[in-house]
Amino acid sequence: VQLQAFGGGLVQAKGSLRLACAVSGRPFNSLAMGWFRQTPGKEREIVSAISGNGGRIYYADSVEGRFTISRGFAKHTMYLQMDNLKPEDTAVYYCAGSRRVYRSVRYFSTPNDYDYWGHGTKVTVSS
Repeated sequence: VQLQAFGGGLVQAKGSLRLACAVSGRPFNSLAMGWFRQTPGKEREIVSAISGNGGRIYYADSVEGRFTISRGFAKHTMYLQMDNLKPEDTAVYYCAGSRRVYRSVRYFSTPNDYDYWGHGTKVTVSS
């Protein structure tokens, strides 16, 4: 299974970016998916997660109302639309996939809940 993330870059505060994560090697809807981010010296933290069929979604409090996660089943790609970006959103963003089946998408909230990882894509938000 391969995950390839792209779409990061430099943006001014209050701007927008869209990240994408292309998935190959396994049926796309068989994986719950998530976005994490990490800054130097800190642990990788959950940003958002989405169930295999896209029907259940979780957001971290810090991004609720600003970020939107979605799945494009035709292209086997997951997206993260990031609006109203803040300097504190600056981080390396990672996409991840999980084979696990949990009762709630909220449980897909730690790195240990995921089996596959893409390379990070850096997002820098200037003030």
